[in-house]
Amino acid sequence: MRTTLLLASGMIGCSGHDADTPIPATSQAVPESRRWTVQDTTIAETFEAAGVAEPIERATLSTKLMGSITVVLVREGDRVARGQVLARIDARDVDAKRAQVDAGISTAEAMYQDARTQAERFRALYADSAATRFQLDQAETGLVRAEAGLRTARASGAELDAVRDYAEVRAPFAGIITRRFVDVGAFVAPGASIVEVQNAARLRISVTVPPQSSAALRRGLPLEAIIEGRPARAIVEGAVPAPSGAVYTVNAIVENAEGTYLPGSAATLAVPAGVRRTILIPAGALVHEGDLTGVRVQTGSV
Repeated sequence: MRTTLLLASGMIGCSGHDADTPIPATSQAVPESRRWTVQDTTIAETFEAAGVAEPIERATLSTKLMGSITVVLVREGDRVARGQVLARIDARDVDAKRAQVDAGISTAEAMYQDARTQAERFRALYADSAATRFQLDQAETGLVRAEAGLRTARASGAELDAVRDYAEVRAPFAGIITRRFVDVGAFVAPGASIVEVQNAARLRISVTVPPQSSAALRRGLPLEAIIEGRPARAIVEGAVPAPSGAVYTVNAIVENAEGTYLPGSAATLAVPAGVRRTILIPAGALVHEGDLTGVRVQTGSV
């Protein structure tokens, strides 16, 4: 009976060795206490799809107003809370219009009160046959017009208040300021970028895979991920056809409340690729000789 050193295959790799180079035989006996029996088995196979871990919540904030920046309250790297004021824009023209609107609302309210008084008066007179139907109809029409005028004035005030809110740029969610585009005195137009904020508490890894690989992916399926060399657990968010066709886009979510992973880092997803037959060899059965890694196989031949 003899033992032969063979290159370990399947799950065992070898560095610095050509697969076509024969492994020299040896007659070294294998101790009884260190013998293992191995057999074929099936394992789940995966392939690594590369992508980038981006924050789910990221926004570049702007305004609908046109005016000068009066104050910027944050800098890059600052942590902000939801609703916190980040910058203010000169809104004196809006305040002037607000005074005009308030005056218009006061006038509309006075006209409405007068119209309601007249309508109530003519209702009583008409009931006592002291006023004609035409007079009552005129009073009722005046009341309807006064109500419409009051609603219009109040709506103008609400619209102006909504515009006035754009004079303060607020954080839509808690996060970190990643870019500051303006300084005090800068003139901004509607849509101009002011600051960028992002929340890295949850990251999304997007990768592309062949259509056949996407068939095994369903929402909520856990996948192994690597983000800048660190292992992570990702949950499939969805798999949809990519706009370019021929491939599918897979999105997976990684919880990052502790800030373990940096947004924008390179990442890979271990995407299922079916199963295959192989032989699993215990680590204790490995034999290392120089740069070679293998196993000793015992045969029945002499």
